[in-house]
Amino acid sequence: MTAPGIRETREALARGAYTTVEHVQSVLTAIHDKDADLGAYVSVAGEEALRAAEAADARIRRNGPAAWRDQPLLGVTVSVKDLVQTGDLPTSRGSLLTNRRPRMDSPAVARLRAAGAIVVGKTTTSEYGWSASTLGRLGPPTRNPWAPELTAGGSSGGAAAAVAAGLCSAGLGTDGAGSIRIPAAFCGVVGFKPSFGRVPYVPPGADRLSHLGPLARTVADASELNSVVCGPHPRDPDSEIGAVDAPREPSSLRIGWMEFPGLTSGVRQVTERALPVLAALGHRVERIEVPFRDPYPALINILAAAEAAGTSPNDEEWCDPGRLSVVHYGRLLSGASVIRAEETRLELRTTMSTVMDRYDLLAMATVPIEPFELHAIGPDWAADPDKMLWLAWSPATYPFNLTGQPALSLPVGLTATGLPVGLQLVGPVGSDERVLAAGRRIEAELAPMPAVPERVTERMS
Repeated sequence: MTAPGIRETREALARGAYTTVEHVQSVLTAIHDKDADLGAYVSVAGEEALRAAEAADARIRRNGPAAWRDQPLLGVTVSVKDLVQTGDLPTSRGSLLTNRRPRMDSPAVARLRAAGAIVVGKTTTSEYGWSASTLGRLGPPTRNPWAPELTAGGSSGGAAAAVAAGLCSAGLGTDGAGSIRIPAAFCGVVGFKPSFGRVPYVPPGADRLSHLGPLARTVADASELNSVVCGPHPRDPDSEIGAVDAPREPSSLRIGWMEFPGLTSGVRQVTERALPVLAALGHRVERIEVPFRDPYPALINILAAAEAAGTSPNDEEWCDPGRLSVVHYGRLLSGASVIRAEETRLELRTTMSTVMDRYDLLAMATVPIEPFELHAIGPDWAADPDKMLWLAWSPATYPFNLTGQPALSLPVGLTATGLPVGLQLVGPVGSDERVLAAGRRIEAELAPMPAVPERVTERMS
């Protein structure tokens, strides 16, 4: 049995269709049977997850339907990306290097557990999440559940693949330049990057690019998981900032529709299926030019400087070779070049603040291309890490890490080759509920996303 969604799990447990122990055991069995070929998990829970399931069953027997009143995720199976600290499972951060951070639950994981969620494993990532793939030295790369010879994307590729393959109900990922939204688009699931600071990121990163957020099969599930993990925490000073906008009635939004460079005809054809849906929902859609210069040079300078600062020359023999190229580039950067990159970030934030005065949301293809080959970090022209183009193929994701805006990727259909395509919705900083509400309405009007074909699942079992 594959893991059902959050609401379906609650309903099944409440009516006694199965116990939480039976549910969790079935998910762990599915991981054991399928994941050796898929590569979504780097470590899997065992007795600790079953003990949590036993406690959930006791609570349900004691309280009946009221068991979910204070624990809305009671009995729901979730995965946690291997960059996020957990107390019961090791956190390798996708690296052979020793992780010296305390072995304890991060605030987001602690909130998931407090809400009753059961962590079934840690999902695969590239080393420190450096690339938008899941290539690394700890094990094989994560395969795309729709086409095992292709990448699942990254760096939250393990989380997206696990959700798509039914090996958990939802996942917790991280997003520093598209790392939630890219694999969500490639694997046909929902991925949400909240406004910067809405979910505490501990320990926080000096580059101030990384966001924690959910991956799920529906916008409703992503929204529910997000509501549990949001909120300030004293160990992340950025989580104290960021006012939340009052939600605008989603039936009459002003939407700017954009096309980024590199958009293929196949991806365009699928994403434009959303245009009549938006019109039917009463939204006013205007095609607009991308309103800013590509900030990619600034992005790589900020990222490379951060990677260089966090990597000792004594550790190089243990590093991922691709990430090491970024580290070497970062060591060559001057302080002035990093400040200029920060000036570009400020200019982009100012520009987007003005743009969002005119539009309630922006819409675009999440990623302009279909998934690439499994053992690559990008399409052919960007696959050599020495060229510093390792993220340049996803120009619609990283700008919104620089600005801190909320961004949602939801699946809108399949290409002629049978691969998923994601539509990205972006709102002003703090408009997380507006973005999610609009996504729920669009999702409800689109044709249901088909399940991963059985022929693919059989090839991985």
